[in-house]
Order: sequence, then C-alpha cells, then structure tokens
Amino acid sequence: MLPLIELLAQTARLHHHLCPRQVLGVRMGLYAGQLLELDLPQSDKQLFVIAETDGCGVDGISVATNCWIGRRTLRVEDYGKLAATFVDTQTEQAVRIVPRPSARERARQYAPAARSRWEAQLLGYQQLPDEELFSAQPVRLSIDLRAILSHAGLRAVCDLCGEEIMNEREIKQADLTLCRSCAQGSYYQIVADFAIVPLGVER
Repeated sequence: MLPLIELLAQTARLHHHLCPRQVLGVRMGLYAGQLLELDLPQSDKQLFVIAETDGCGVDGISVATNCWIGRRTLRVEDYGKLAATFVDTQTEQAVRIVPRPSARERARQYAPAARSRWEAQLLGYQQLPDEELFSAQPVRLSIDLRAILSHAGLRAVCDLCGEEIMNEREIKQADLTLCRSCAQGSYYQIVADFAIVPLGVER
C-alpha cells in the first residue's frame, strides 16, 4: 500500500487543497484494504465501492483504492452520508465503513495545537487509530453484485426514445425494451420551445 502522506498529496492535487473529508476518504480506503486483505490502490478491478455521498471524501476513497466511476469500480448511492461499502468481487465479502460520531472531538485531542476545529480535524484524522476513527461492519449486499457490474459490450435500444442503453440497465415492460427514463420517469424534462444556438451564431 502507498503511504498515507503520498495518497493525501494525490487527493490534494485533485482539489488544489486538502480538507478533512479527503483525509477521511483516504483513510477509509486504506482501512478497507486492511480488513479485506487487498493490496491497494488496486491495479485490477477486484474491489468495488458503493459510496453513500458524492464530494471530496469520495475522491479520497478513489485515490486510496483506485476505484473510480469511470472505471465502473465505484458507484454513488447518495444517502448524504460519508460512508462506503467496499466489496471484494472475487469473494463477495463486503464491509461498510463510516466515521464514528465521536471522531470530531477525538481529533482535537490528537491535534491540541490546532488553531481551529477545521485544522484539528485535518490533522487529527491523520493520526487517530482506525478503530477510534471508524466503525466497520461486515455487510451483505441486498442487490445482486453481478447485476451492478454487468458485462462489457452489452447494449440495447429503447423502443420509445430510441436511445442506446448500456450495461443491462434496460427495463422490460410487456413486449417493450425501455430505458429507465421512459419506464419510470426522468430527472429532466424536454423544453420544446428552446433551441441551443452554437457559439458565435446570432439568434
């Protein structure tokens, strides 16, 4: 495993600064590697992570584990929690790690010279022992890991909108193959009276 200081430097470069949540994310990833006995950051795709929020903590997890959304080794289920479940895809062992509620106060004890609560967390989170910083629980996924991972190269076309669907995310309704937007509703609505004009072209 790469040392903590090197991983923190990597995540700081991503954000142009280092914050307490990045430290927590890196430490969570390293702790998961210890608990699952995996050598991280990984060079393959054995570890899969489900993060329970987005933001800088997840970038810390990614740097420590080499699990990224773009590599399809990280998924965000946004519960608004800086927590994550780490899954060994070969053994299907999984562990959910979350910072302990007491971690903020404990951090100050490890950084008594800190000039602010934020700085105490930044420094203290780097020093707290794993067992004091995190709660870790073995878990079993309630969704099929194989369905999440899918298979490379699988594609379908939605019978309503005509758009391509990847990774077995299509939904079958009666005799139709549908994308999730057409089957269940979407996060967007088409604006019929608006046209996108290329830059440099007058309306």
